[in-house]
Amino acid sequence: MRRWRISFIVFLVISIGLAGCSATKHKSTMEQIQAQLNKIENYRCMASVIFISNKGRNEYLTKQYYKKTGEYRLEMLEPDTIKGIVTIFDGKTVMQMNPRVEGKMIYPVEGSKDRDEIFLGAFLKNYMQSEEVSIAVVHTDEGKSTVLEAVIPGNHPYLSTEKLWLDNKTLKPTQLVIYDSQGNERMIVKYKEFEYNIALDDAVFRVEPKVK
Repeated sequence: MRRWRISFIVFLVISIGLAGCSATKHKSTMEQIQAQLNKIENYRCMASVIFISNKGRNEYLTKQYYKKTGEYRLEMLEPDTIKGIVTIFDGKTVMQMNPRVEGKMIYPVEGSKDRDEIFLGAFLKNYMQSEEVSIAVVHTDEGKSTVLEAVIPGNHPYLSTEKLWLDNKTLKPTQLVIYDSQGNERMIVKYKEFEYNIALDDAVFRVEPKVK
């Protein structure tokens, strides 16, 4: 594994300098990844989310929608005990809908850093704000991946650092792992489907959205 550590500012300078070279040259994989991340307006994905504690592991299948301005929609698909519960942040308030309650009960819920950090948008924010970032190129069964590492601000003992795996061919994320201050895995997000910059109705991020 090749691994290097550079300040994000220096990395940007290098990226800009390389981009200004001969137009006939192909962009490097890292340049392509950087360009893709910079132009994200929104995304939709299907992902399994695993929470790890001293008591064991809990896994959930989710559908996620996210806008770069911070709005999100989180739909729980599995297990059956929580299937159908939807959490929405419209930019001001976090609301939750529970279809199992008569009348589809809607109620406000408190913000949760655990919940917020499972979104790729949170990683990108932390990555861009980090004074220095770690970048590695690794070989997986599927081929080459680039791994980006960032520090999670706030000195939370269970949410300390995080790594994002991106497929070098598709430039799409395949896995996001969050570690505690001791380096133990605490949350794992495995992306099954991922779409960048799709047409999203604003209703997706409202309490009573109409999503086909």
